[in-house]
Amino acid sequence: MQLLYLLIEIIVKCVVVFACLWIVIAYETWFMRKMAGRIQLRYGPNRCGPYGLLQPFADLFKALFKEDLIPGRSDKAVFTIAPMITITASLSLFAVIPFGNQFTIPWTDYVVKLRIADIDVGLLYIFGIASLGEYGIVLGGWSSGDKYGLMGSLRAAAQMISYETALGISIVGVLILSQSLRLTEIINHQAGGFWNWNIWYQPVGFVLYIICGLAEMNKVPFDMPEAEAELACGFNIEYSSMKFALLYLSEFFHMTAVGAVAVTLFLGGWQPLIPCLDFIPGVIWFCIKLFIVIFFFMWEQWTYPRLRYDQIMKFGWKILLPLALINLLITGLIISLKG
Repeated sequence: MQLLYLLIEIIVKCVVVFACLWIVIAYETWFMRKMAGRIQLRYGPNRCGPYGLLQPFADLFKALFKEDLIPGRSDKAVFTIAPMITITASLSLFAVIPFGNQFTIPWTDYVVKLRIADIDVGLLYIFGIASLGEYGIVLGGWSSGDKYGLMGSLRAAAQMISYETALGISIVGVLILSQSLRLTEIINHQAGGFWNWNIWYQPVGFVLYIICGLAEMNKVPFDMPEAEAELACGFNIEYSSMKFALLYLSEFFHMTAVGAVAVTLFLGGWQPLIPCLDFIPGVIWFCIKLFIVIFFFMWEQWTYPRLRYDQIMKFGWKILLPLALINLLITGLIISLKG
């Protein structure tokens, strides 16, 4: 019976998280377009419903009924599977992200933990699955049979290798401080108030993580795999209808996952700002912090100019990687001296 309850709990968690994520991502697209409109001195979506709030549903309706074209020169099987790989990997990232601590169902003694899974190597799982998502981009551009798509996929592969190296090293300082790869233990290590958050002990690591995260998401100024001015949309140039929608939405899923990991590793996760505010549910604290990080990602996207590809490569290998290594060495030296 206990096994049956556990199975039902996991299924319910998956359905709830899946449904909530799709709603959140739908309105992230609306919020991003409204923010872009304000920055560019225009209104943004304002036709479908009040303040354009029904625009995501209009976009979904359009994508569902738009003609689905597959280029004759493409590898049709890979071309079709690539968006599915990307969206599946993006969704799978949320399987181990803890949105809150736990609560007891009213009138029962059944405790529900606010995460789908809590595994010992949760952080390794996230980075492994995130790397798999890049295969969808690379395969999608290569299989389209278009030179711009191929160039975009090659750029995506090179950029992923360059910035994932610095990204991985930038978080090792957090692992040294918390002595664990389990995300819940990393969050519990930051309990007691905002002064215990890892951002104060790893400020360089936090900045490096945010910069490398932008590169992993292909956001400006690191959007070279889909640079409209050079590649006419890049790796997804031949996609249309729901395939294009899946690639487009996977970027928002990835952005949300990168923000959620930043909140978990550096901003205390579900921990309150100060201990006396712990009466506010942890999931609310998590969502507030996540909104702030996502707001920064969107604001930055419409503020900074795009870099040249050679500048992006030099920045990753000659600046970010050495800084990440220096930060790791200093962190290890301080911890060893304290020990």
